[in-house]
Amino acid sequence: MVTDDEAGTRLDKFLAASGRLGSRARALAALGRGKVYLNSSEATPADASCRVAAGDRVRLWMDRPGSARPGPRIGEVRGLTIVYEDDVLLVVDKPPGLLSVPLERNPGIPSIYDRLEARFRSHGRRRPLVVHRIDQDTSGLVVFAKDAAVQAALHGQFRKRLTERLYDAVVYGRPEPAQGVWRDVLAWNSRALIQEQARPGQPGAQEAVCEDRTVEALRGATVLEIGLRTGRRNQIRIQAALRGHPLVGEKRYVYEAPVQPIRFPRTALHARRLAFRHPVEDRLVSFEAPRPADLAELIARLK
Repeated sequence: MVTDDEAGTRLDKFLAASGRLGSRARALAALGRGKVYLNSSEATPADASCRVAAGDRVRLWMDRPGSARPGPRIGEVRGLTIVYEDDVLLVVDKPPGLLSVPLERNPGIPSIYDRLEARFRSHGRRRPLVVHRIDQDTSGLVVFAKDAAVQAALHGQFRKRLTERLYDAVVYGRPEPAQGVWRDVLAWNSRALIQEQARPGQPGAQEAVCEDRTVEALRGATVLEIGLRTGRRNQIRIQAALRGHPLVGEKRYVYEAPVQPIRFPRTALHARRLAFRHPVEDRLVSFEAPRPADLAELIARLK
């Protein structure tokens, strides 16, 4: 029973109090697994922020049948490799050529979102919730949430730069130094749909920061490991080009034609590693996606 002193407290904070569940992570987990009842109704993660009133009855059904969390599942959905899945999130290894989410201006282009939507409906959920995106030609890891509270928690981690995002990139030439930080100020051109180096004081300008490290020298190219600190659209592609080392296969962000062009049908960029704190279980989770065959073949050809 909610006391007068507790009235006005958020439901998740009420559940997280000492003597109840003891942490907000456990509170969100219980909400996500259907173990919490507010008066006569089952509470969900969407109710986490609601304020309890004096006299409300909050009940915990910890051994509710069917409420145990299933283990991670790995499989495929319409050609997508599912790297990880649990009750609240799903991580996909995206193949190149597929959008992360549909484009409003061209909804006919296939996307991960479209392929996952049918799976979500079959599991009684409305739709996948987008956490972040990678470019159409980029391969690698993308995470989707299964409810709004988890989506918001993950958005917060990305916004506060608490995630780890490592990419493999093949760029022209030999970047120097072999390890460093790329720092630029960029602005999105909504007419041309490209990222540009911002002018001083330009509205909408945002800092773009990443770290680069040389992994392997190739003939006419270099394999870099790039760690994103910020997540601007097309960030790695434009920052590499601004330094005179555009990505192999790049068509948009190329300011000088390469002396010896390397044939590759897409931008040579792969989102290899993704790590963050699980928004419900409050533990570090990390995922790896091996280089796809086309990128591995490119690197082998240039050795």
